[in-house]
Amino acid sequence: MKVKNCLIFGGSGQIGSFLIRKLTKNNLRVTVVTRNIHQKGLKIKTQGNAGFIEVKESNIYDKEKIEKLFSTADYCINLIGILYEKKKGNSFNNIHSIFPTLLAKLCKKYDIKHFIHLSALGINEAVDSNYASSKLDGEKKILDNFSKTTILRPSVVFSNSDNFSTQFMTLLNRLPIFPLYYSGKTKFMPIHCSDLTNIIYHVLTKDSNPKIIECVGPEILTFKEILEILLNLIEKKRLLVPMPLAIAKLSAKFFQLLPKPLLTEDQLRLLKYDNINSGKYKTNSEIGVPSKLFFKEEVKKYSFMWKEGGQFSTDKYNFIKSD
Repeated sequence: MKVKNCLIFGGSGQIGSFLIRKLTKNNLRVTVVTRNIHQKGLKIKTQGNAGFIEVKESNIYDKEKIEKLFSTADYCINLIGILYEKKKGNSFNNIHSIFPTLLAKLCKKYDIKHFIHLSALGINEAVDSNYASSKLDGEKKILDNFSKTTILRPSVVFSNSDNFSTQFMTLLNRLPIFPLYYSGKTKFMPIHCSDLTNIIYHVLTKDSNPKIIECVGPEILTFKEILEILLNLIEKKRLLVPMPLAIAKLSAKFFQLLPKPLLTEDQLRLLKYDNINSGKYKTNSEIGVPSKLFFKEEVKKYSFMWKEGGQFSTDKYNFIKSD
């Protein structure tokens, strides 16, 4: 029996690491494409079973090199996305629209069994966001070019290697006052990375039919509630202050000049819109893969890294007493 091969773009990130472990554990081979094999190759190879991972180096703009990889692939998974634009070609249009369209065309040319593309939740409503509009444009072009496609739209994805919970805990640890944009009322349905990879595996192996699936966690939390949970977990007290929109826009203009922006004007516009399921598409629960992991319980497992004393700051170590 032939072992199926998954061609993964964006496999060196948070989701890719979880996904590689899930796929190789279930005897699927993976070919992971990375821009820098010397920097990322060793890390990728340690994420799954030996002999089931192959790492290939290629720039996403090198069409000829990418096309060669499709000749041995059964499935294609695209996890590549950016939260803010950079120079040298890293624009929303290039990453979210042009590149996924190329993958869809190659999937059709090589008769790939299934193409899974990771998009984002809430993009239909965020009409004034360049990020959202590029994601929507990419989705449309993918579906126009390859019918055997499933687009996953996750809410914010979290884990111990994310850029969400870990970044906020770092900021809350350092700042005495933290701004609440739009009064902290924006709603999210955070989904743990392992729950998301379960959905991807289900779609691959069960030949799931929905073209678009909204991937959400088991609870709805506002931005303010998320910050309060994180503060409680790291045992810090901070002032959460609603920030006037005019000042928020000014701060975003400044922050987006940084090499790794804390906030951009486009992200500020996105925060106006709730990041929860719309009711227009099937959710992961409706296809039989409900999310099981709750935000507070999972973040608690690694939040000690932001506490004074680290893992030894909890009450369970009170048995150590001085004479």
